[in-house]
Amino acid sequence: MQQSSKRRDRLIGLFVAGAVLLNPPVLDLFGSGTLFGWPVLYLYVFGAWALLIAGLAAVLEGRPDPRGGGERERDP
Repeated sequence: MQQSSKRRDRLIGLFVAGAVLLNPPVLDLFGSGTLFGWPVLYLYVFGAWALLIAGLAAVLEGRPDPRGGGERERDP
């Protein structure tokens, strides 16, 4: 039960981080300029998006804590 509570809390944290990172006032900070010929806003949006996807993958595909009483792996 504790493992699902931790996972839920982490997913809520990722949702809040995504809402803040992709909020228009934050996006306005990166509205002008280029970096290596690419608009900085595009680089920021796709970078933030990639970080959120990586965070989701880490939370959802993470191994259960052996001390947390999660599911045990079966021997073949």
